[in-house]
Amino acid sequence: MDLTRCGPWAVVAGGSEGVGASFARQLAEAGIHLVLLARRPEPLEATAAECRSLGVEVRTLALDLSAADAVRRVAEATADLEVGLLVLNAGANTHSEEFVDGDLAAFQQVIDLNVTTPLGLVHHYAGPMRTRGRGGILLVGSMAGYLGSTRHTVYGGVKAFSRIFAESLWLELREHGVDVLELVLGVTRTPAMERVGLNFDVPGMLVAEPDDVAREGLERLPHGPVHVAGGNDAGVAHRNDPDRAAVVLGAHRMMRKLMNLDH
Repeated sequence: MDLTRCGPWAVVAGGSEGVGASFARQLAEAGIHLVLLARRPEPLEATAAECRSLGVEVRTLALDLSAADAVRRVAEATADLEVGLLVLNAGANTHSEEFVDGDLAAFQQVIDLNVTTPLGLVHHYAGPMRTRGRGGILLVGSMAGYLGSTRHTVYGGVKAFSRIFAESLWLELREHGVDVLELVLGVTRTPAMERVGLNFDVPGMLVAEPDDVAREGLERLPHGPVHVAGGNDAGVAHRNDPDRAAVVLGAHRMMRKLMNLDH
């Protein structure tokens, strides 16, 4: 991976474990200094120590990326750095409830984590990248953004927004030397997914590993605007079928198996 256009510093949001930690390690191996952002300080510091052992400088900032002051705090923590790569990996479904039963304030946190803060961070870092004529922005998306799903009413919507935003940003920045990529993930064997008890053994389910999808993302960064990771191209194509009722119901049945709801 030639990441010389994306240094000397990278900001990785959601950089403590799973795919984010894989991004951090691979960037460190490439000699890119890191600013790692995540909510929980313990795994954040563990990943930082691992990356420092690879010979790069690492700063950490433990914060809630859905908070109103998140962009300001990240900007202040990196004010003296030349950030050439922004990786937006923090974007969980933090309120997995059916919409009418859920809490609107909690749904707003899903929006802030996946839309409001990413927009602020992109706006802050993309301008200097454009001025320098080099840089990269990598947004980690989800196949959830391709169709409706129960308990994903808001999360699926913000992931659909992320992909369209990335495509548009790619158009605006590609002539200025700034690479933009939306990396669309399917089911990935991360600690967070293991904690919620996903059934990774569903027949026919493609399950990716964090190191593999992070490597795909960094390799495909110059070839935006969208890359579907983990061999899920056919699955995404199927989700674009114009018979929306059939597609949504079929995916719903598979999701129930993934969540161990059918016994």
